[in-house]
Amino acid sequence: MARDKVLRKDPSPAPRRRERRDTRPQEIVAAAFEEFAANGYAATRLEDVASRARVSKGLPYLYFKTKEALFKAVVKSVITSHFDVIRAKMEATELSVEAFLKGPFLSFVQELVGSRRAFIARLLIAEGHKHPELTKFYYDQVVSRGVDTLSRLIERGIERGEFKPTPLRDYPQLLIAPMLTAIFWRQLFEPYHHLDTDALLKTNIDLLTDAIRAPGRKPHGEGGKGGPR
Repeated sequence: MARDKVLRKDPSPAPRRRERRDTRPQEIVAAAFEEFAANGYAATRLEDVASRARVSKGLPYLYFKTKEALFKAVVKSVITSHFDVIRAKMEATELSVEAFLKGPFLSFVQELVGSRRAFIARLLIAEGHKHPELTKFYYDQVVSRGVDTLSRLIERGIERGEFKPTPLRDYPQLLIAPMLTAIFWRQLFEPYHHLDTDALLKTNIDLLTDAIRAPGRKPHGEGGKGGPR
């Protein structure tokens, strides 16, 4: 009888422990995101990350040898993966370029401004000059890839006859500059003056596409699919 009880004993604790070990790096990265958001880069300590993740004080060092490595893991998990989704959509979309800019791209930047991911930009502005290795990493992982994809998107619009050639293909940063304005306005000035950041971002896209639209082509949403392809 005792032997039967042993055989019927729930064997699940060991698999659960293994599963926890497998997810610990993600838990530590998630906790680091919260610590960086709350305290900034310089003031965040790995032992505080461990406490928030409910792991032993030394465990973060097992996966991330330095705070810099942990911050880079946060960028990859929280920012790069998110940007990779919109970049893949840009590459694969069957929409006209104007329709994509006014649809999925606009929704992406509007959502980003209101999300907690925006703290990364604020953190780099505030502390990046003291940690050039972090800004270089962010530039390589996020900024340069995003700018390159936007350049190619604008070039595609020119090749399709949607847009006339303009300096926007050399300065695609103009498409995202108001996003930074919106992020910092919300952080610094919103208590004094409300800014409708969704409308700001939409207006920017509308003005830019109006400025570069090929002559004779109707705006997206007018006359069917926005003019000839």
